[in-house]
Amino acid sequence: MTQQTGGEAIVSGLRAHGIDTVFGLPGAQVYGLFDAFHQAKLNVIGARHEQACGYMAFGYARASGKPGVFSVVPGPGILNASAAMLTAFGCNEPVMCLTGQVPSDYLGRGRGHLHEMPDQLTTLRSFVKWAERIEYPADAPTKVARGFQEMMSGRRGPVALEMPWDVFTQKAETADAATLAPFKAPAPDPDRIKAAAALIKAAKAPMIFVGAGAMDAGAEILELAEMIDAPVVAFRSGRGIVSNAHELGLTMAAAYNLWPQTDLMIGIGSRMELPATFRWPFRPDGLKSVRIDIDPVEFRRLAVDAPVIADAAEGTRALAAAVSKLGYTKTSGRRDAIRAASAKAAKDIQVVQPQMDYLAILRDVLPDNAIVTDELSQVGFTSWYGFPVYQPRTFITSGYQGTLGSGFPTALGAKVAHPDRPVVAITGDGGFMFAVQELATAVQFKIGVVVLVFDNNAYGNVRRDQLNVFDGRVVAADLVNPDFVKLAESFGVGAARVKSPAEFKPALEKALADGGPYLIAVDVPRDSEVSPWAFIHPKKV
Repeated sequence: MTQQTGGEAIVSGLRAHGIDTVFGLPGAQVYGLFDAFHQAKLNVIGARHEQACGYMAFGYARASGKPGVFSVVPGPGILNASAAMLTAFGCNEPVMCLTGQVPSDYLGRGRGHLHEMPDQLTTLRSFVKWAERIEYPADAPTKVARGFQEMMSGRRGPVALEMPWDVFTQKAETADAATLAPFKAPAPDPDRIKAAAALIKAAKAPMIFVGAGAMDAGAEILELAEMIDAPVVAFRSGRGIVSNAHELGLTMAAAYNLWPQTDLMIGIGSRMELPATFRWPFRPDGLKSVRIDIDPVEFRRLAVDAPVIADAAEGTRALAAAVSKLGYTKTSGRRDAIRAASAKAAKDIQVVQPQMDYLAILRDVLPDNAIVTDELSQVGFTSWYGFPVYQPRTFITSGYQGTLGSGFPTALGAKVAHPDRPVVAITGDGGFMFAVQELATAVQFKIGVVVLVFDNNAYGNVRRDQLNVFDGRVVAADLVNPDFVKLAESFGVGAARVKSPAEFKPALEKALADGGPYLIAVDVPRDSEVSPWAFIHPKKV
């Protein structure tokens, strides 16, 4: 037992779980917690907006595979950060939010205390995996440990802990910090594995789809893919699990060329957004399906012929062993067809200009382990299939949330996780302005992210849709922007402007060599970009 404040007890729990960095924006209700951060010598990365705190924690978690922790004030602070927590929920990332509450005597009384919400805990529980209140310092060791256990068990996701204002500084005898092992993943059911293996044995043209749930199962997935000559495709979050440098590691543009002949889809840790007619407009006749997922609810959301409830790596390993035992006869010429599909896609997507030229230079200049974050922008959309990815956790998106403004702060968190790697944020002019103030954070904490701002003076996708679908009636889609170079320089950030792909390469090389935060403003004439959507929502072939 130890005499500790509530804030100190929380921090002891963070330390016990290996946390040395916290992203945060302090305020009155959490003063006691931030003082405990300071006393424990945690690395506290401040921010200029609560949403950025959450997105930095998200980027840190996705890039590192370890929990990201952030702290903001309750009420408005929580609501500002809620987009990041919702993104972490959608992307299955272990992000912990630590926040305050009204003083204990005011809980549930609705007196209108500073930052009070009608029911903050219930609100939090609507968009995180698990949330609890710590009402006494002695509660902290167990509840912090439970938070980490929930984050890291099964389908990973964000959690939140709130503590009343006064309890952060209230002293009491508390137990030593606790840790709890993650809940054991369900073992693959032998009968279900046998059924899945039988479908694979009968298939002539299988295709594997991977998502964020398979992030740490790359070796097992590649072994299965090579055994059955199956291309492996990811939409957003699973990119890099099987490298695009491997002939079986396909982008969605290449995989779609093979889709009409596919007779078995195998999903591993994926929502199956591409083949479930969400993105791709049809299913081939007679298509069979196998899924491996740790979340049993997924099989209610998308029913398949052979569901396997298991961890991605363990389930894939068991499936490969079963297929090997049954034997699998590869289809003659399958690899030739896969290579041809990739070559055709590589040629076809070149029409998406100037985005593809910029992405080709970005890939050429960056090392394989560089981290790139996307943003909802014309180049960002194109990067989902036009930017080759070679390693897992090196291409970070906001997943199905598609949060405008997430890319730059997410990149900051990724850079904190990997200060030795290049980190580049792809943004549009509209999205970047959601988080432009975090240039100050980058300077203050020496976070050397290179941010690319593609400036077309519009919410480009909105403008195109309004022109094409609503008879040219453009509403609130055109933008008046600052001079991004001068703006960056006013923060003390190095900056350059380019107007063509030819100017982009030397500017990018200079930015990466600079070592500090750097902004490259890329001027793009309004309405000049070819739509990237033909390869995201393709027509039936």
